[in-house]
Amino acid sequence: MLELRQTALDILASTDPQAKVEQVYQLFDGYHQQRFSLNLAAKLDTQNYILPGRPLRPELVPPLSVPKRAMHTEEGRISLLHSLAHIEYNAINLALDAIWRFPVMPQQYYEDWLKVAKEEAYHFSLIQGRLQSLGFAYGDFPAHNSLWEMVERTTDAVIARMALVPRTMEARGLDAVPAIRDRFRQIKDHETVQILEIILRDEVGHVLIGNQWFNFLCAKEGFSPIAMYKELARKYCAPVLRGPFNIEARERAGFTVEELSLLGT
Repeated sequence: MLELRQTALDILASTDPQAKVEQVYQLFDGYHQQRFSLNLAAKLDTQNYILPGRPLRPELVPPLSVPKRAMHTEEGRISLLHSLAHIEYNAINLALDAIWRFPVMPQQYYEDWLKVAKEEAYHFSLIQGRLQSLGFAYGDFPAHNSLWEMVERTTDAVIARMALVPRTMEARGLDAVPAIRDRFRQIKDHETVQILEIILRDEVGHVLIGNQWFNFLCAKEGFSPIAMYKELARKYCAPVLRGPFNIEARERAGFTVEELSLLGT
């Protein structure tokens, strides 16, 4: 019988985006049809892997080197869609990484991140399809690697990963997506608006999963979540959060009143 965490590692190493999407779907369905086992304690060997698997394009450049294109131009709108596709491709990879990398977590942890991987794969497919309908594809524009850089920084501790990837880096999407959606709504691009509504809905759930597991780990060790978050943010050089913040979405994603009161401080 195939094993969930090993298969997640294999899929993470895949360099073909479409194949990766299909493999994630197959893994999700296969696991829930009990065709995969789950070895909580296995320490997996990555010696023969290049992680994460990426296509040859897009070219990865520093964040400030990504060309800024005006939203009122068609090229600017397509470039923005491409940036979202890149975020979603990285999000597939980070969910797969969360599954294979951290052993001895509760079974629900792995099932939660498998669900995230499937939903991120769906998001990527939606945006890739929209790009293709406009005559473009993922890889046609340069992109930056900030999200994955935080994934790499937090390979040594699951509590740091939960604190600084879903509930920090991904939570920024809760703040940004509504404004992006509204810009596409203004130009009556209803297809893109619908895709962004799906992404926003699902991302609330993804951040909630990160919050739940961060709080679980803090409770297990007797840590104050707020004090621990501050310590991890300093240790791993997390970006300083700047508003405006989507308070309503962050509340639904599991942030406490006290945490929300400290945003931007």
